[in-house]
Amino acid sequence: MFPFNIEKKYRPYPRIHLPDRRWPNQAISSAPIWCSVDLRDGNQALANPMTIDQKLEMFDLLVGMGFKEIEVGFPSSSDTEFAFTRMLIEEKRIPDDVAIQVLCQSREHLIKRNFESLRGAGKVIFHLYNSTSPLQRRVTFGMNKEQIKQIAIEGTRMIKALRPTLPDSEFVLQYSPESFSDTEVEYALEVCEAVMQEWEPGPNEKIILNLPATVEVSTPNVYADQIEWFCRHLKHRDHAIISLHTHNDRGTGVAATELGLLAGADRVEGTLFGNGERTGNLDIVTVALNMMAHGIDPQLDLHDIPRLREICERNTEMPVPPRHPYAGDLVFTSFSGSHQDAIKKGMDLRKGQADPDAHWAVPYLMIDPNDIGRTYKAIIRINSQSGKGGVAYILQHDHGFDLPKPMHPEVGKHVNDEADRRQRELTSDEILDAFTSAFVDIASPLELIEYDVHRVSAQPALFRVTGSLRLNGKESLFSGEGNGPINGFVNALERLGYKSFNLTDYRQHAIGGGSATRSAAYIQIQDKLGRRFYGCGIDTNIELASLKALVSAYNRSVNAPAPDGK
Repeated sequence: MFPFNIEKKYRPYPRIHLPDRRWPNQAISSAPIWCSVDLRDGNQALANPMTIDQKLEMFDLLVGMGFKEIEVGFPSSSDTEFAFTRMLIEEKRIPDDVAIQVLCQSREHLIKRNFESLRGAGKVIFHLYNSTSPLQRRVTFGMNKEQIKQIAIEGTRMIKALRPTLPDSEFVLQYSPESFSDTEVEYALEVCEAVMQEWEPGPNEKIILNLPATVEVSTPNVYADQIEWFCRHLKHRDHAIISLHTHNDRGTGVAATELGLLAGADRVEGTLFGNGERTGNLDIVTVALNMMAHGIDPQLDLHDIPRLREICERNTEMPVPPRHPYAGDLVFTSFSGSHQDAIKKGMDLRKGQADPDAHWAVPYLMIDPNDIGRTYKAIIRINSQSGKGGVAYILQHDHGFDLPKPMHPEVGKHVNDEADRRQRELTSDEILDAFTSAFVDIASPLELIEYDVHRVSAQPALFRVTGSLRLNGKESLFSGEGNGPINGFVNALERLGYKSFNLTDYRQHAIGGGSATRSAAYIQIQDKLGRRFYGCGIDTNIELASLKALVSAYNRSVNAPAPDGK
């Protein structure tokens, strides 16, 4: 229950009256025109926007994948965006068959600045936009419908007047009624047709009408109704390319795009893994591979998803979730025994087929992981750019260490630093060595020599821990009581004056099975500076493994360099 009236505070989005809708009976049979907006929409959604070098690497990646339209930025918004556009043009980095797209609000000085950035470009898409929704009209601009429409018309008129300044460019106008998804379809159509009337496109020189779900306000079927209604009512439909630009506020950006294509759209804008404002843009990788799974050539090179993901994560600092379709660490790995058995049988049967192009039919796997550079086991290659989740995955699945999730960043950074030092990928055994040398059974400067645990009482639980230890070469006897061996040992350290921390986390699990089973324990402590350190202990005795973990965490904390100024 919420402490407010839901029905009063929130309202359902109005439906489109389209009783004879046709899109439910359509099928996607070919790839749309793809336009990547990773370098603009995706970039402006980053806490740390990409540098020019990072954008160049991303641009080259997109070109190599086969994108023919790439929105490179908002040149009039900053010197960096302007300089990047000029660098692409002046250094002739743009292939002849690739069009660069630039975004611009319908404002004269911004339009002029964008034109300056495009001098010498071969193929250009000039992306003009202004907000059209009732909410934006009322709250943001305080304008009526006619005033908002005039903004679009005036922007188009300015672009038309400046068009001759790029005499050698193949020039296409794209217009977006921003917040199309929340705009009355009749009014969105009115504004777009006013822009078309001013621009005067033709069947051989089409305008792109981009209809964005800037905010995903409805279910995907409503967006599809909007697209079909618009396509069916647009005058001179053959003079326009209808483009989709969905966001993911409701988590259905992919579905909205697929239904929008059924409804008559020709073109799709999005980012490779869905990075974008709020909950993200359309995920082009997912839509394209959904098509491939249905036997449709997506016209994009997606054969090496791990490489695409690594470059995107490194440049955007945005991790791809482990359950991300196709690209996530775990999407081709099943933990359920019944799933694993079915997949193994399907893969074994596949190996017995002589034709490598035989129809793919393996339980639980929509596509062959090898087709996109993955494997069923979801092998994760660890290098200096790898994520913390990948390191934890290797340690668990290859070596049996189920690290606590808060421990992942600490271990991941250490392993990544080791890979960076070696300047190459680490093997599974090298990852294990890096982990154990830094986190497991660290015995200096505090060394546990011997110990004994005695239960003093059962109700309430009380244990006495005694033994001897050595700190910085000085040997001492210790004794402490607590509600468990760890608590008793911590109290013993406090009595000796050695306690300079608080224990903040404790986990343990078995490694292996049968008589050879060992226990792994993980303990996290927080020092007086607020820093947190994990330690791991391994032993056939769970009590000793836990004490070793505490000693390891303690030693890691005192061995850590002091922060600046401390």
